[in-house]
Amino acid sequence: MGACAGKEAPRPSDHSNYAGQTSQQQHQQHQQQQQQHQQQQQQQQQQQQQKPPPSNVAPNQNSSADSAVAAVPNQPAAPPGQPRNDVVLRNPFPEMVDRSIGEFYVLGRELGRGEFGVTCLATNKVSGEQVAVKSIPKRKLKTAVDIEDVRREVAIMHHLPPHPNIVGLKGVFEDRHAVHIVQELCEGGELFERIIARGHYSERAAAVITRTIVEVVQVCHKHGVMHRDLKPENFLFASNEEDAALRAIDFGLSIMFKQGETLSEIVGSPYYMAPEVLRKNYGPLADVWSAGVILYILLCGVPPFWAETEQGVAQAVLRSQVDLKRDPWPKVSDGAKHLVMLMLQPDTSKRPTAQQVLQHPWLRDANEAPDTPLGVEVLSRMQSFQAMNKLKKKALKVIADQLSSAEEMQGLQEVFKIIDENGDGTLTLEELRNGLRRIGSPLSDAEVQALMDAADIDGNGEIDYSEFVAATMHLQRVDNEKNLQAAFDFFDSDRSGFIDIEELADALGADLTSLKEILAEVDTNNDGKISFDEFKVMMRKGTDLRGSLRHFSKSRSSLRALLKLSEIDLAGGGTEELPQN
Repeated sequence: MGACAGKEAPRPSDHSNYAGQTSQQQHQQHQQQQQQHQQQQQQQQQQQQQKPPPSNVAPNQNSSADSAVAAVPNQPAAPPGQPRNDVVLRNPFPEMVDRSIGEFYVLGRELGRGEFGVTCLATNKVSGEQVAVKSIPKRKLKTAVDIEDVRREVAIMHHLPPHPNIVGLKGVFEDRHAVHIVQELCEGGELFERIIARGHYSERAAAVITRTIVEVVQVCHKHGVMHRDLKPENFLFASNEEDAALRAIDFGLSIMFKQGETLSEIVGSPYYMAPEVLRKNYGPLADVWSAGVILYILLCGVPPFWAETEQGVAQAVLRSQVDLKRDPWPKVSDGAKHLVMLMLQPDTSKRPTAQQVLQHPWLRDANEAPDTPLGVEVLSRMQSFQAMNKLKKKALKVIADQLSSAEEMQGLQEVFKIIDENGDGTLTLEELRNGLRRIGSPLSDAEVQALMDAADIDGNGEIDYSEFVAATMHLQRVDNEKNLQAAFDFFDSDRSGFIDIEELADALGADLTSLKEILAEVDTNNDGKISFDEFKVMMRKGTDLRGSLRHFSKSRSSLRALLKLSEIDLAGGGTEELPQN
C-alpha cells in the first residue's frame, strides 16, 4: 500500500481482529504462541547453525500465492524498540534471498510516511529504473496479525499477473531491521487530483475510469483475490503524461478466496463498504459495490451514503437508499444511472459480477458516452470531499506516530475474558451490564443498551472480541488529549494556538475553495481559524466506523474504566473497583 509517489505507506491492515478467526481461536492462538516461544527460538538457533553460506538462488521457486505466506510460522513479537531477528517472509524472488537492498538499489528521497513504514524513491543500479521502496521496520510488526498482513500483501501482489492497471511488485528484501517491498513507481498523482487538475470533466471520462477500475476487479476475482479496500485514493496514475495508465495500489487488506466462500471480517473504508460486509457475510461482490460507490462519486462528486458520523454512514449503507434525483443527476444519462443502481444493489443475488458489469452497454461503449461537462459543482464537491479526507488522514497519522500498539493491546484480552462470563467469545447485554457493575461503573439498562448498540457493528446483539478491541482502542486514541494536541501542533506551525488557512494550505496542498469549505465546517465560531477545541470536535466526529461509543458520554466513562482495568494487575481476577471519570 502506498508505494507510489505522493502516497503514504500504511499500516499493514486497518482491522483489529485475527483474519478469519473466532475470538476463542484468537485466545487459543495467543496461548499456543506463548507456549511455543522457547521451542521456536531453539529451532531458529539450530537452523542458523546448520545454514549453509548465502546463495544467490533459492531452491524453491514456487510462484503460488501461498509461497510467501505459509512457509514461516507466526513468531512472537519483539520487545518494543528492538529489532526482530526472525524471518518475516519467504522471499518469492530467489535472486534476492540473503541479499541487501543496497546491492540492487540506490535509495533516494522520501515519498511518503505512514504508521508502519516509509516509502522512498529508489534507482536500480544496473538499469537505472526508478521504483518505489516501502520499508517496514520489524520493530513495528508487534503482533502475529501485523506479520501475517505483510506476508499476505506480498504474496497476493506476487500472485497477480502483470497488468497495466495493477502496480507491479519488483522485488522484496529482508534484513535484520526491516522488510523492503519494491514496487513500480506511480508519480502521476491520485485519481481525483488528476480529474480536478484537468478541469474539463464529463460522463465519458467517468465511464473510461470506471471501466479501468472494474477491469482491475475482474482480474483480481479471476485469480481468486478479493481487494476489499477499493477507493479513489488507491488508484494512482503511472506518470504525468496525458495518457498515463491508472493503476490500483494497496493490497494490504486483500485476501485469497475460494468460489462460494464467505468472509466475516469487517475491513475497508466506511464510505465504500458493502452492506454485506457490515453484516459479516460477504464475498467478491463486495468489491463490485465499492466500485459502484466510486462510480457514483465520479458522476456527482460526493459519496452515495453520507452522514455526520461514520456510524451514521454505516447505517446509511445498510439502508442502501441511493439518490439519483438531485443535481447533477438529471443531466446524467439513463445508461449511467442504470449501472449505478445495478452495482449498488443491496441484494447480492441481483448484483452483477465484475465480468457482467464490463458487458453493460454504458461501459462497453465508454468512448461513446456523452462528453458534455458534468458541471463545475461536481468538481467542487470532489475537491471538498478529498480535502476533508486529507485533513483527517494527516491528523490520524500524526496520532498514530504517538501510539504503541503493544501498549494499547496490553490487558484488553484479559478484560474481555473477565467480562465474558461463559467464555463463548462474545459479550451479551447481561455480561456487559454485570462487567460494568463489577468494575464500579453501573449503568441503567438504557445506557448499557446504548453502549451495546454503539459497539455492536454487525447488529447481532453481541459484542465479539474484534468489536471490543476496535471500540476500546479507538477511544484510547481519539479521546487522548496528548494525541490530539500532537496532531493539532503538526498543523499549527507557528504555535499561535490556532490553525489558519495558510497553515492548512501548507499541510494539505489543497485549493483555496476547498480550504474555505473545511474552515466553514470546522470553524464553529466563524473567526476564520481553527482552535484546539474545534479541532477536537472535528476529529471525534466520524474518525472511525467502530468508534461511535463517543456519542454516549456516560458509556464513555464506563469504557474508560474498562481501559483502566486493562492497565492494572489482573492477577487477582480483575475485580478491583475503579473510580468513575
